[in-house]
Amino acid sequence: MKFSWRKANREAQLLLVGIPVLLWTLIPVYHLFLFAISPRDTATSGKLWPDHPTMQNFTTVFQQQHFYLNHFWLQLGNSLLIAVSVGVLTLFVATCAAFAISRLKVPGGRTVMNLALFTYFIPAAFLAVPMYKTMANYGLLNSKWSMVLAMVTIASPYCIWVLKQASDKLPWELDEAARIDGASPLQLFRLVYVPLMVPSLVAVGTYSLLLAWNEYLYGFLLLSKETDLTLAVALGNFLAADDSPWELLMATGFVYALPPAAIYYAFKRYMVSGLTAGAVKS
Repeated sequence: MKFSWRKANREAQLLLVGIPVLLWTLIPVYHLFLFAISPRDTATSGKLWPDHPTMQNFTTVFQQQHFYLNHFWLQLGNSLLIAVSVGVLTLFVATCAAFAISRLKVPGGRTVMNLALFTYFIPAAFLAVPMYKTMANYGLLNSKWSMVLAMVTIASPYCIWVLKQASDKLPWELDEAARIDGASPLQLFRLVYVPLMVPSLVAVGTYSLLLAWNEYLYGFLLLSKETDLTLAVALGNFLAADDSPWELLMATGFVYALPPAAIYYAFKRYMVSGLTAGAVKS
């Protein structure tokens, strides 16, 4: 095999960039785990490994043995319910909208999509108070539905755009052949469009699910009952005390980070191919 200085130089440059990025990413995760396995009051000792590592913190979390963790499993369930609901509803809205705009050529569809995308010029934090007022007007405050609808509203414009871009790449000959065979728009959607869009559908569904799973601000504003809170909001309660149990906070955070990490790595190849679909014209 012939040695190539150009190839070796390129790989060296990639390593010079990749290694710092890898360390920058993994060091916070390592410290999160370090705190989670450290006994009380020893997590901030500055050591790279605790003298007496323990899994007791995870036991405390799972058995809800601290008053901040009285509703741990219920709040974790709330997070899961809201995230899955947001993923399903966003997928439904975005898929139907992209199909109507891209394949059915509904008049004004592109204008509506562009106006929806325009909302991203306003930071989501600035929309929190208007969203709060809207939910109050419709009597949805302190309901999980308020969180679900808010996150669907935030996630949908981007998901519609991604699916529309991917849909534009599908050959028109498939639609024409289906219509010649007598397929209705609903049959075209179900039998042709959806099967071909699976990678992009998985990508935007995963994106919206993770967006809802990690959301804190809207959960803090729209939900108030302890039994309705998501775990992301409940974790903030640890910071209310003067002497916060950091080891329990980090153990809970570590557990909370596992599901989205597993979901992302399970659908990683769909995320890459789906979110970049339509980015380059053929």
